[in-house]
Amino acid sequence: MTRQPLSHTVVDIVDRPFRAIWTPEDGAIRAAGFATDADPEGSSLMDRLVRLDASLSARGLAASPSDDGPIPDALRAYARGDLASIDALPVAQPETSFRGAVWRALRGVPAGRAVTYTELASLAGRPAAVRAAASGCANNLVALVVPCHRIVRTDGGLGGYLFGVDIKERLLRHEGAIL
Repeated sequence: MTRQPLSHTVVDIVDRPFRAIWTPEDGAIRAAGFATDADPEGSSLMDRLVRLDASLSARGLAASPSDDGPIPDALRAYARGDLASIDALPVAQPETSFRGAVWRALRGVPAGRAVTYTELASLAGRPAAVRAAASGCANNLVALVVPCHRIVRTDGGLGGYLFGVDIKERLLRHEGAIL
């Protein structure tokens, strides 16, 4: 059985194009992220999907983005300030046992709050695994919906973010976690 191409949409969030890619048969977001100055088309997102799930990425993208449906609607609502609109969106990405625990813990951090990498490791059930928790953030393929931008350093610094610290700061301001 031949599978349909992956659905996708682009929505401006914090004044940056944000792309989400999902499987149309189950509506689960498989990859999501921001375009950056270095990657204005967001093509690195598909490159990351190829590395992490080659068979899924082999389906390619639908010829045109989808502007209607639960995912585009929720992302536009988030951009307008309905921060909880993305909380129930289904996601799926290749995971190890601990990375899955980290990603589930991330989804439990509400908008408007930031936690440290140390707190994230505890929330994921392994308080001593701070570096592994940080690695889970770095390897998260579903940015924003699995909100790795809500994790900060213990010294109060923002830490890194795949799409740039500027975007991380904009997201945290949008959500009210920093003023």
